[in-house]
Amino acid sequence: MPQTATTNRRYVLVQHTQPDQEPTPAVWKLENAPVPKPGPNQMLLRTLWLSLDPYMRVRLNEDDSYMPSVKKGEVMVGGTVSRVEVSNHPDYKAGDLVHSYAGWQDYIVSDGSDIIVKLPDGFREQSWYLGALGMPGFTAWHALVNIGKPKSGETFVTAAATGAVGQVIGQLAKLRGCRVVGIAGGKSKCDYAVKELGFDACVDHRASDFPAQLKAACPKGIDIYMENVGGPVFDAVEPLLNLFARIPICGLISHYSGGGLDGRDRLPGFMANTLFKRFTIQGFIIFDAYPEFYGTFLKEATPLAESGQMRIREHRLEGLESAPAGLCDLLHGGNFGKVVVKVAD
Repeated sequence: MPQTATTNRRYVLVQHTQPDQEPTPAVWKLENAPVPKPGPNQMLLRTLWLSLDPYMRVRLNEDDSYMPSVKKGEVMVGGTVSRVEVSNHPDYKAGDLVHSYAGWQDYIVSDGSDIIVKLPDGFREQSWYLGALGMPGFTAWHALVNIGKPKSGETFVTAAATGAVGQVIGQLAKLRGCRVVGIAGGKSKCDYAVKELGFDACVDHRASDFPAQLKAACPKGIDIYMENVGGPVFDAVEPLLNLFARIPICGLISHYSGGGLDGRDRLPGFMANTLFKRFTIQGFIIFDAYPEFYGTFLKEATPLAESGQMRIREHRLEGLESAPAGLCDLLHGGNFGKVVVKVAD
């Protein structure tokens, strides 16, 4: 193995973040540890690409949420594309590329149970398995196909339109004949959604007249709304939701650190709207759907990505040391596309 294999750099959590606080890079510490050695039926994985995603914010709280929190002293969680360096496992050989959850570190020993998929030989972009062909893309597909159940001619709206989930779900909805309207922060992101991703319209949620602009972009109301932001964005969306609207919920990024709230009690009005308009609202955690649907998703999405029919934008960072600040920046909307960290060649 190369000399770099003598040390395993890893970021461990040193302090939890309160639910109403924003995390800072100081919550992690970079450690140098020996590279672990694989035993029988195990292999050593080398991290090549690391994914940064909004769900990581809730893993920083001391209390468990839909998944256990990261404990102090533990390596920070994260999806990775890794290379098999040494293999004692019958199903993998040195040089194989795999999508796994090795976390924020250079090396990990695996018995194969944590591997999501083995990457095909010669695939165009390895990092896409952390975005358009990985958890975010699968989140988009599952929300649209299994929960949204789109019909041609319906109006589909997604927040965070140029993010990892939004860019994929909008394009998939367009392929199914929907009018697609994005919501994003800033003119450059909105322009990209329309000119590059093919959305019919995109509205800047930072605009002073955002609710009026969104209404103008959805003259027939909204049939499906992909919720991953919450806060004032949903306040503008809710009045436009049509009878029998479907609302898949995969995240509420504006609320993760106590933001997006102004003290008003919205629940009674929303519950009344849900009853009168018969909304279908389903929160979901995509890890629950992996065993059943991931293969079906890949069959549809892989040729779209490889052919270029699905446009994919990444926000690439260099080096493992960029991960702490990169995640904090992501949680403030500083990214433009799916955030991935190039850890090694």
